[in-house]
Amino acid sequence: MKILGLDLGNRTLGMAISDYLEIIANPIGTFRFEEQDLGAALQETLRVIKENDVKKVVLGLPKNMDGSIGFQAEYCLKFKKMLEEAMPIEVIMVDERLTSKIANSTMIFADISREKRKKNVDKLAASVILQSYLDRRK
Repeated sequence: MKILGLDLGNRTLGMAISDYLEIIANPIGTFRFEEQDLGAALQETLRVIKENDVKKVVLGLPKNMDGSIGFQAEYCLKFKKMLEEAMPIEVIMVDERLTSKIANSTMIFADISREKRKKNVDKLAASVILQSYLDRRK
């Protein structure tokens, strides 16, 4: 079964997908949309789910550093509800604190240019979110 990992922002949706054995998360892309256009993000997510026969979604939940839920986390919870209403699929929320920092640090270590880091940070953050979920289950 494949699992889709998502890193939702105000204008971007980073995506990663697991292999069939649910061991490795692979970044697959970043979808860009108009500011807070969750409808567009939802349509792209549904397309990816159908094309890849995804059975479960892992969505990053951006909690504040003190563990509280802020505006961005509420935004992600709204997207979760929209996705569950659009199709019968399990959506698991995973704490995503520092995933973008981890993704950026990884790319800096790999000596990737600032321009390329900016283009790839969202899909790599989605991969970190999904991989953390996969690792925790094993």
